[in-house]
Amino acid sequence: MSDTEKSGDTPVSEANAPASALQEQPREKEFREGGYGWVVVTVAALLNGHTWGLNSSYAVFLAYYLRTGTIEGASPLGFAFVGGLSVGIALLISPFATSLAGHKYFGTRRTIWLGTVFETISFVGASFTSKLWHLILSQGICFGVGMGLIFVASVPVPSQWFIKKRSLANGCAAAGSGFGGLAYSLGTNAMISSVGLEWTFRVLAIICFVVNCTCGALIRDRNHAIGSIHTALNWALLKRPSYLMYLGWMSFSMIPYTALIFSIVDYSQSVGLPAAQASLVGALLNLSQGLGRPIIGVSSDKIGRLNVASFCTAFVCIMTLTLWIFSFTLATCILFALLAGWASGVIWATAAPVCAEVVGIQILPSALSLTWVMMVLPSTFAEVIVLEIRKRKYRYAQLFIGLMYLAAFCFIWGLRTWKVSEMENAHLDKEQRERAIQDGGVVRDEEAMRRQDSIVQRASIASRAKETVSMTKYLWAWQKV
Repeated sequence: MSDTEKSGDTPVSEANAPASALQEQPREKEFREGGYGWVVVTVAALLNGHTWGLNSSYAVFLAYYLRTGTIEGASPLGFAFVGGLSVGIALLISPFATSLAGHKYFGTRRTIWLGTVFETISFVGASFTSKLWHLILSQGICFGVGMGLIFVASVPVPSQWFIKKRSLANGCAAAGSGFGGLAYSLGTNAMISSVGLEWTFRVLAIICFVVNCTCGALIRDRNHAIGSIHTALNWALLKRPSYLMYLGWMSFSMIPYTALIFSIVDYSQSVGLPAAQASLVGALLNLSQGLGRPIIGVSSDKIGRLNVASFCTAFVCIMTLTLWIFSFTLATCILFALLAGWASGVIWATAAPVCAEVVGIQILPSALSLTWVMMVLPSTFAEVIVLEIRKRKYRYAQLFIGLMYLAAFCFIWGLRTWKVSEMENAHLDKEQRERAIQDGGVVRDEEAMRRQDSIVQRASIASRAKETVSMTKYLWAWQKV
């Protein structure tokens, strides 16, 4: 059974798909997962490490800016806006990046190379900044454009090479951002101390250019083979309640994740830890993410993608509202980073697989493109909100982050309930069709038919009420979804 059939929905754009794309679908029967796909997974992990991983190092830059006053006339709110802006811009350009990646004369590879140019320029430009608006243009807008082009072009590709191990492949690819964040959080702090802020940016520019260009040369998509539909913004998806629940989970997960990643280093310093130890806490949070995402992928393939997404969201909510609030020493901060880190970025390990469960693999690029656009506002203003309410040593900020994860859990659990009910109803529909075939030879008189119609009419009102009530049983029903 295909992913589209499993989702219980008919793809919105399937009817509008190009004929050439639909003609290519029979080739999928010859496809065997893995092979070069593992090279693609490695490449995607490196790209994530040199986009989102590099972006995670902004937590070190943010703590440095807040405590040194290096940039003239800048406020904490302005610095927070730069970090959120880079993520927001990366997601905002996703329709453009999706169109480029799906264009027959441009494609995935050239889109990645174009993003690499923007990232390199951003770091070189940041090395000459002296005012806040310089920082906004370089680390905010320019880096965001580069990160968005690379990320949007590469994120659907691992899913195209796997079926049974799709979540594992996505988890391994997403782990790159965690390990990249680990390396660059420690490396950035060390480089600032040894060679200064300016040359730190220039070294990062060189590394970024070399690694991302190499990865762009090695990546290979299967857009033509599977007939991927690269519609920039498929607004018809917003008519699906299941997709809206998916967006709710993504949005309420993006806010606390962005705030946590950018705030953890400054929080550690606010409770009295020196810069080196605070940087270590941030690095260990990224390490935990890197180790946890493949585990999330394996678990998703074993017990269900929605089940794992629900558990991880609930777990990080509990850790935030309990352990983090009482973390005032290096040991407790490290403990929180290790325990919460692996689950905090669950959206990055499961966004594509869960979306495929909702809309199907064929229109996954289009659905993800719309998803990233919807994430612009949550990601842009998450850190701004947290820095505005960081009173009483981040107590209000911690409560805010925990409650956002709680809201995210409500949406993903609702989506899981929908999926379980769809699977149960699909099974019942099959039984009903078989029963109808068996009853086809039974001849009923007109009086019996009238009595049957009367019973159906009286039962219709009660059945609609029962249908709503019966959905509650799927809240606790166990299924591999």
